[in-house]
Amino acid sequence: MATVSLDRVDVRFPDGTAGLSDISLDVRDGEFVALVGASGSGKTTLLRTVAGFLRPSGGAIAIDGTPVAGGGAFVEPEHRGLGMVFQQHAVWPHWSVGRNVEYPLRMRGEARARRRELATAALERVGLGGFERRDPATLSGGQRQRVAIARALVGEPRVLLLDEALSALDEPLRDRLRLELHALTRELGLTVIHVTHDRDEALALADRVVMLDGGRIVQAGAPEELVERPATADVARFLSDAALIEGCADDAGFAATNHPLRLPAPSVSGARGTVTLAVLPEAISIEPGDDAVVTASLYGRDGSDVVLDWAGVAVRCRSRAHRPKVGDRMRVSVARAIAYPLAIDEQEAA
Repeated sequence: MATVSLDRVDVRFPDGTAGLSDISLDVRDGEFVALVGASGSGKTTLLRTVAGFLRPSGGAIAIDGTPVAGGGAFVEPEHRGLGMVFQQHAVWPHWSVGRNVEYPLRMRGEARARRRELATAALERVGLGGFERRDPATLSGGQRQRVAIARALVGEPRVLLLDEALSALDEPLRDRLRLELHALTRELGLTVIHVTHDRDEALALADRVVMLDGGRIVQAGAPEELVERPATADVARFLSDAALIEGCADDAGFAATNHPLRLPAPSVSGARGTVTLAVLPEAISIEPGDDAVVTASLYGRDGSDVVLDWAGVAVRCRSRAHRPKVGDRMRVSVARAIAYPLAIDEQEAA
């Protein structure tokens, strides 16, 4: 178990582009942090920088208070006491399962008997007891990923880094392994930094979710905070599929630009003036009417996931009462929406 601290970390690539800009983040001992964001947002760059695969061009990183990068210090990845699991299983096919798991201990110079003892315990921990002599080619994808997790845990790392570690697996295997990983990291009290493009996975697993955009942290907080109180319209759109509508908000309510939407003041929280309004799916209810046309209707266990064309704006909602059909006309009601100041570049584009 360990803390990880990043203080104003910058990363620049050889071509001069910024990978990370002014990143400050403290990961607490035993905390599970998920990094999310669109492709190119910087989440994998951040993870690789903590791991030591990338050297910061500015700022500092410390693990348990010991500097590992910045200020003249740079500790190589193999000496940072970290475990890492990648998207692809990275299990060496020419070695047995046991030898794969033992590898970090061989690099550390542990005696053979001790290596085997620890590898056996790690495999038991991930539900693969007795697999030491198995050929990796005989394993399923989920079993190979368990081997990779066992290898990451065998050296008792201070921090576990997961880089899209479950994304290559099919459901329901992925869901099952997600639950097992959550229970295992809690049982061991591990500090975990997890990169994922799966929003539901991030919200389900993490104590804290950190969203990045353009190499910067946009918002960090408990999952419910990012869902219920997104800091920006982009956070609302990325995490919750919010519909974004431009317009003007004042004490009388909200009036959309080039759109028939009007909302009374009690339904609109946030900024006033020229704004981007974020309407979350959970705040929308529908019934037969003339406001919008159903363009998609997907069945789900908790209700239908419905997409509407509302005067040219795609709006998503969930209908638990019934499953409308494509082409049905619906009346749209919005219980709550959040208004954000329109960004300068958005105003210029408008």
